[in-house]
Amino acid sequence: MNLQFVCKKFDELSLIELYRILQIRNQVFYVEQRCDDLDLDDKDQQSYHLSIYDGEILCGYARLLPPGLAYSEMSIGRVAVDFSYRGRGIGKGLMNQAIENCYNLFGKGAIKISGQLYLQKFYESLGFEKISDVYLEAGIEHIKMIKND
Repeated sequence: MNLQFVCKKFDELSLIELYRILQIRNQVFYVEQRCDDLDLDDKDQQSYHLSIYDGEILCGYARLLPPGLAYSEMSIGRVAVDFSYRGRGIGKGLMNQAIENCYNLFGKGAIKISGQLYLQKFYESLGFEKISDVYLEAGIEHIKMIKND
């Protein structure tokens, strides 16, 4: 694998890049996980978009939200790894890069996420702590988690 990280503001994305991002989000959240909420929430335009490419193939993606957009803290969301790339450490690499990019873009501070419950241990391994009870989001059990710098 020849992995390359690319982080861009919304208005810097090419149409092809945007299409691939929406494609991976649709595949993971709507086809695989059968989410019942709309993906397009008017937060993309004010966010940064972190993509992992294996050559020309988009294999992972995360959305980086500045403080005040989703929460008072900065946030990482829409984390998605293409099915054929799972089990290779792509998700951990993606999240580590997302955390680093958040600090570089928005400064040091807390990062808050709405994580799927089944990924709690994964997020804890990255330094996130559970701060809420379980709740349903898009028909899937989630918990709020925070990583303090």
